[in-house]
Amino acid sequence: MNTTATSVTATLDKPNNNPQAIADDFKHYLENHLGRNNHCDPVYLYEALSYAIRDRLMPGWCDTTQTTRLQPDTRRAYYMSLEFLIGRSLSNNLLNLGITDNVDKALYELGNDLEQVIDQEADAGLGNGGLGRLAACFMDSCATLGLPVLGYGIRYEYGMFRQHLENGYQIEAPDHWLRDGNPWEIERAEYSQEVRFGGHIEYYTDEHGQRRTHWVDTHNVLAIPYDMPIVGYQNDTVNTLRLWKATATDVFDLEEFNAGSYTEAVREKNNAEHISMVLYPNDSSENGKELRLRQQYFLASASLQDAIRIWEMTAKMEGVSPDYSCFAADNVFQMNDTHPTIAVAELMRILLDDKLLSWDEAWAITGKCLAYTNHTLLPEALERWPVDLFERLLPRLLEIIYEINARFLKEVAQRWPGDTDRQQRMSIIEEGDYRQVRMAWLAIVGSFSVNGVAALHSQLLVEGLFHDFYELWPHKFNNKTNGVTPR
Repeated sequence: MNTTATSVTATLDKPNNNPQAIADDFKHYLENHLGRNNHCDPVYLYEALSYAIRDRLMPGWCDTTQTTRLQPDTRRAYYMSLEFLIGRSLSNNLLNLGITDNVDKALYELGNDLEQVIDQEADAGLGNGGLGRLAACFMDSCATLGLPVLGYGIRYEYGMFRQHLENGYQIEAPDHWLRDGNPWEIERAEYSQEVRFGGHIEYYTDEHGQRRTHWVDTHNVLAIPYDMPIVGYQNDTVNTLRLWKATATDVFDLEEFNAGSYTEAVREKNNAEHISMVLYPNDSSENGKELRLRQQYFLASASLQDAIRIWEMTAKMEGVSPDYSCFAADNVFQMNDTHPTIAVAELMRILLDDKLLSWDEAWAITGKCLAYTNHTLLPEALERWPVDLFERLLPRLLEIIYEINARFLKEVAQRWPGDTDRQQRMSIIEEGDYRQVRMAWLAIVGSFSVNGVAALHSQLLVEGLFHDFYELWPHKFNNKTNGVTPR
């Protein structure tokens, strides 16, 4: 939209950061909010301190959100990742706010030890390796640089697992990191989105004589956002990590319950909540594969719908109608690994079916605002989904992928006439005993940028795994070396 921004100031007064003010706020939350005293279980001391510190970052959080929304000539970035290995928030937020020493003094005067309080926080069960660590570093760096970036992930009820030894054997137990609540998150139920699964496709002709598609009789899941602050280093910038929780649109069937069918009464609720229950469910079974695909589409669909809502709301605040020819200039989506890459087909679906754009208009937008980060050189580690699973779970998305692939293979055939082997290698649909959708291929075809995470890694990608695509589109490929954060 790129119109002149309105002057925006923080709507909240900044609390005093001296030790006495921090101590007073800490005691207020401990006694009045939690109903505890200074001799309670240390987990409540952690919770009270977290609320007191959250008060101190809230003005910057509100101001950052409003300012970036109305800042002219600014392209807003959205970072989509199935993992965010952010660790513990309290110590990091104290460091970035520059108030660690004052908080230490405040607690000491009350007879408490800051390190003991910090140790009460559970590590956020949102990631488990380099993929999530890169995402967390990226979000930290963007906040410190003052860049308008919003992260999208899933609010897992459980992390990977906890480990302990029992009779000399490693035992794995669920990591219920949300058991004691999360004082850093804020529920934003008013921004909930519906995500569709199953159903079938119907066609109709619009008033302009164009063939259009309805995706009907779907099983819908409600995505509820929970926001966590990502604090920049002593610069008053606080970006947002938005995490989606899955629940049913209708959580309770009273008729089934009154008939004595108690399990059936909450079946839809339970099925929906499985989506955000655990990070990386075991996919060795068909049910596990389906849950993973549901998880990935849930993230992509809810996030894209939300970003479009923000963009359209910004236009309304500026007094103009949303102009989708400007969408790619205002928004960019970075897909961290292949997990969110179904966003290519989902953005096309939204633009075609919901916004009623033509195919050429929708594809031009999609190809200018999606970017893909690759993390692996191993072909077997790149995600592939069985076509029959896609057809049952996401029939409209599969139809769009078929069309993307058909148009793409025409381009390949024009560049290398008669090279059917190359067409087979580059096809988004992998043929074989059973057909599969190659998600990395879909990401490359639908993105304007493809990057590795180290110079050697990026070089090996274009020389090996993605060489065919590099020969077709050398301008798409680049390197982004991982950064460092003190978190």
